[in-house]
Amino acid sequence: MTYPEIKNFLREHADARYAAFSAALVPGARPMIGVRLPVLRSLAKTISREDWRTYMDEAEDDSFEEVLLQGFVAGMARMPFEEQLMRMAAYVRKVTDWSLCDSSCVSFKFVRKRREEAWAFLQPYLYSTAEFSRRFGVVMLLSHFFTDDFVHRVLEACTAVPPVGYYDTMAVAWAISVCYVKYPEQTRSVLVGGKLNDETQNKAIQKIVDSFRVTAEDKSFVRTLRRTVRRNS
Repeated sequence: MTYPEIKNFLREHADARYAAFSAALVPGARPMIGVRLPVLRSLAKTISREDWRTYMDEAEDDSFEEVLLQGFVAGMARMPFEEQLMRMAAYVRKVTDWSLCDSSCVSFKFVRKRREEAWAFLQPYLYSTAEFSRRFGVVMLLSHFFTDDFVHRVLEACTAVPPVGYYDTMAVAWAISVCYVKYPEQTRSVLVGGKLNDETQNKAIQKIVDSFRVTAEDKSFVRTLRRTVRRNS
């Protein structure tokens, strides 16, 4: 597909009502044209089997969907590992909302092939002072690094640097809650040990309590670890 054909495809699959609905859920997003994620993923697969490098060179950032499509292609296209890391990094520089971050992270499965190298590559994001860079780093760990070999490092990374904003705070809380399902003992030590700030601790506990995969007994226990958050008057 040529780039004009891709632009036309996006217009043909636009849904104004869906665009309005999505925009309300994603503050700070680029203009949305209303193409649903499964359609974007299918289009990305088609592009990644063709002349995807030409597409990436010509792609514009005019809409939410066009940027996300670039992320999907960067994750799906076949290329050397080092190039894929660089293209992922280029995409992250365009991330300005939680949906561009989270929707693309799932597509970057190539990092599972060489997790040690990918882990080193993600460190600047995990310790960034930029909210969405940090969220990207945490969601990447959540999506690809919850393994026996990495769980301790994931938990350490989630507690090492205090979040700088709402969206990275929520990412850490989300990661802690998911980790609790698979690795309850390791995660319990984080919650008991006071390694999270009050807001992140409480949000993580709420997500654990809301999970259908956590026992009633465990939910009762983590509720006792909630903290009182004092707010300035």
